[in-house]
Amino acid sequence: MKTILITGASTGIGRATAARFQSAGWNVVATMRKPEDAGDLARLDRVRVLPLDVTDCDSIAAAVQATVTEFGSLDVLLNNAGYGLAGPLEAATPAQIERQFATNVYGPIYTMQACLPHFRTQKAGLIINLTSIGGRLALPFNSLYHGTKFGLEGISESLALELAPLGVQVKLVEPGGVRTDFAGRSLDFAKKDGLTAYDASLQGAMSVFMDPERGSDYSEPATIAETIFEAATDGKPQLRYLAGKDAVRMMENRAQMSDEAYRDWVVKEFRL
Repeated sequence: MKTILITGASTGIGRATAARFQSAGWNVVATMRKPEDAGDLARLDRVRVLPLDVTDCDSIAAAVQATVTEFGSLDVLLNNAGYGLAGPLEAATPAQIERQFATNVYGPIYTMQACLPHFRTQKAGLIINLTSIGGRLALPFNSLYHGTKFGLEGISESLALELAPLGVQVKLVEPGGVRTDFAGRSLDFAKKDGLTAYDASLQGAMSVFMDPERGSDYSEPATIAETIFEAATDGKPQLRYLAGKDAVRMMENRAQMSDEAYRDWVVKEFRL
């Protein structure tokens, strides 16, 4: 029986993925900063809920060791925990910048480092890093978030080559829009008193981002979980998996545009 460790499993994609793997007969280690938020997830067979804060290396090490001790092995790591920082880059505080990269980049790195000795010993293992189509194309007022996702994409692509001779795979799952409470629960905003130069373009962009119709083709968390399950079980030497119809459509459209044409489209679409 295989075992998966999932970060950020209390809600959204992480929780849906835990349920999907559990239903397929896997052992699931569902980690989160506050295990009391697990609810019904903690009562499922073969699910172990553990505390893990991706910004705390001791917390990561303890969760990985507990996984191996309880289940005897670790087969798949899903780096899912993350959040977004929006707004003008100029307005972001050092604390906001550091938290954005600590959660979305350093956390996955530290978690991979903690799991790799076990994967190397087994001469097998799979790392799945959840990024975003925001790791392959950019939209306005999300520069730091995009920076973390572009960064994790590059780390993952290089690491896949580095680990292949050891029998360890790395894959990327890239969702588009997802129907979760990301905006309310996992979104921070950069703003600075007296900084008004961005107001007009920010207002235009945010009106598009917050338009309810924009979310009409977003995916349910279970849809993304299904793509993650496919990546974990298909046995393919495939690096990237687009997750959601809107992700596929946006990447197809982007591939047909030059950088200049894409910039012009964004300016028009987001009312900059």
